[in-house]
Amino acid sequence: MRKGVYVPMIALCLLLTACGGPGDGEADAASLRDAYHDMTGCTMEAAVTCVREDQVWTAELRCGYVPDGDTTVEVLSPEPIAGVRAVLHGDSWDLEYEDLCLDVGTLSSQELSPMACLPQLMDALRDGWLLEENKEEWEGTPCLRLTVDQSGIRDGKILSTLWLRLEDGTPLRGEVAVEDEIILTAEFTAFSFYDMMEGQEESGSAAP
Repeated sequence: MRKGVYVPMIALCLLLTACGGPGDGEADAASLRDAYHDMTGCTMEAAVTCVREDQVWTAELRCGYVPDGDTTVEVLSPEPIAGVRAVLHGDSWDLEYEDLCLDVGTLSSQELSPMACLPQLMDALRDGWLLEENKEEWEGTPCLRLTVDQSGIRDGKILSTLWLRLEDGTPLRGEVAVEDEIILTAEFTAFSFYDMMEGQEESGSAAP
């Protein structure tokens, strides 16, 4: 193993280890979700926090999400594992670091890692069963708050909640709960649909 790989690979265990744990609005929700159903993909950045037992751990992640294709998640921080990438093929991960590529196994829908948080939220927007919606502000930004259900392959309850800006439908915050316990949160700092990025190249802005 190359020098310099060992420490990042140990730190990455925190990312790849499961964070387990126990009317008009309808028209708005359907309209906002349509963009996610129809997209060819999106790129996003977020601060993802994992709450596990009595520990709280946060990483800055960049994700290139492609429905029914290869999705990539790259670590931006913390520094010891910055540059590590995970590529999701269906339900299995490949881990990439410098010239290293490792198969890190399958991903259970109930064994959610921080690396899976952003793809999980996008999957939920596209395919989850809508349980709840209401308009509310998050830190002063008008949003539509949606909670959707995605049944786990082991019959566990997985609920994803997203706050979408009413202005343009882009995500501001997301939460993933397993058996009613919030285990992953995402604070989005940038988001662009792939379809929109070509038209935004001249401006150079991918942030919402």
